[in-house]
Amino acid sequence: MKDLNEGLAAHLAGGTTTLAWCWKLTRRDGTVFGFTDHDGDIAFDDLTYEAAAGISASAMENHAALETDNLEVEGALSSLRIDEADLIAGLYDDAEVELWRVNWAAPVERVMMRKGHLGEVTRTGKTFRAELRGLAHRLNEPRGRLFQYACDADLGDARCGVSLSAATGEVTGAEDNRTLSVTGLDGFESGRFTRGKIVFTAGANEGVAAEVKRHAAAGGEVTLELWQTPPRTFEAGDTFEVMPGCDKSFATCREKFSNGTNFRGHPHMPGNDYVLAGVTEGGKHDGASRNN
Repeated sequence: MKDLNEGLAAHLAGGTTTLAWCWKLTRRDGTVFGFTDHDGDIAFDDLTYEAAAGISASAMENHAALETDNLEVEGALSSLRIDEADLIAGLYDDAEVELWRVNWAAPVERVMMRKGHLGEVTRTGKTFRAELRGLAHRLNEPRGRLFQYACDADLGDARCGVSLSAATGEVTGAEDNRTLSVTGLDGFESGRFTRGKIVFTAGANEGVAAEVKRHAAAGGEVTLELWQTPPRTFEAGDTFEVMPGCDKSFATCREKFSNGTNFRGHPHMPGNDYVLAGVTEGGKHDGASRNN
């Protein structure tokens, strides 16, 4: 049940209302936006909620149990502050959202209806559809360790223990805006940066991070292929920082990074094929170590 201030309660009881929806969106980088479906801007709490014609919301789903509450917002990319390239770059992924019901004639009369995070954002031409997930969606996220063959640590974090430093380079050309010819990485063997993280430090894609699909060095030419095409076009002279990559296997941990003792996977864990195999002569399933 919502706790309404006296002014809003009296306004709702009056029969004739002047209500609007306001959305406050806070990206992970701290940038804050405000939007409203009213035909004029609304301001409160030191934030102006921009009138965004064409934005509409679906009916809200609320559950008494732990199911995820959902709401969808759709609209046109009409605001100068919402850039299509930023959506593609993922800057709005998991952004915090507050949904307010406001008396636009007296914004002090308002109530927060929902707080959550942006889920899936899809685009069709110049329109977008964004899913707003309630706080309960965090309960669907995996927590704790995942027991598997591969390592579940992030390369270079405290659990991994590998000390890494980024290499810097410069783009000299781009094919399909995804396969980059670069300089500055000539001293590294081919594959060193495969699966690594690249962050662009200058150019149209400054601040954009991506994963390297393939790092190849042959004949004096070095190329980096990205898994996803960045939102903006590369130009010669764009600079970047790139970290080494890891395929999470025990062999790579031991041979590429000399870090086998810190491997956070379970390379000798029996798989389903072993567990379901029948008992064979010789006591293969006698409980002895598989590594003898």
